[in-house]
Amino acid sequence: MSEPLPLSYVTAQEMRCLLHWLSGWTLAQRERFLRDLVDKAVPWKLCPLLESLSALRVDSGKPPSIYECQMRLWDQWFRSWSEAERNEFVRQMEEEMPDLAGRFYREVAATAGQA
Repeated sequence: MSEPLPLSYVTAQEMRCLLHWLSGWTLAQRERFLRDLVDKAVPWKLCPLLESLSALRVDSGKPPSIYECQMRLWDQWFRSWSEAERNEFVRQMEEEMPDLAGRFYREVAATAGQA
């Protein structure tokens, strides 16, 4: 196995924080995260219009939940990470949550050949 990628302090803390959140999320929240991670891993498989529409929310006047804030931070962090850093996050997820990482790999593999 190769050596883990040396990360900046900030990126390492973001990954550590995200893995901690994952361990506390409900099954439904993990499922939503997993779907988002798969979508980010194979973005060319997405329909941008549908993605944009699903991101639109009607403001109900109530503040976002902690989980929704965490998902927003996850999205910001992921967008700022290099490809190598993204791969390092998945490697760390393999170590911490092998079942979830296995599902991620199976779902990414299932997108092969889809338009």
